[in-house]
Amino acid sequence: MEKLRKQNDVPPPLPQQLVTGQDLEDFRQKLVNELDEMLKQYMATPRKWLKSYEVRKLLNISPGTLQHLKANGTITYSKMGGVHYYDWTAIEEYLRAGNRPG
Repeated sequence: MEKLRKQNDVPPPLPQQLVTGQDLEDFRQKLVNELDEMLKQYMATPRKWLKSYEVRKLLNISPGTLQHLKANGTITYSKMGGVHYYDWTAIEEYLRAGNRPG
């Protein structure tokens, strides 16, 4: 086991070590920042309008959940030729406000 610890180069936790609320908040902030950077790279040049399947994929939601968000006015859309289009900036604002679908 000592050999395994040396390979991983991670010291074992000490009994006096505690995870504080500030530690968790720092971790959360770091995680949010890293995810934000990943999303910026993934969506480097977002289009102005997204189709339903793109919004569902981006938010990781089902068609029914998207329908619910549309029906209660949470996410606005425009309909053209039978296709629903969603404004990217409105979706981005929805996410930045800390909203999560469901």
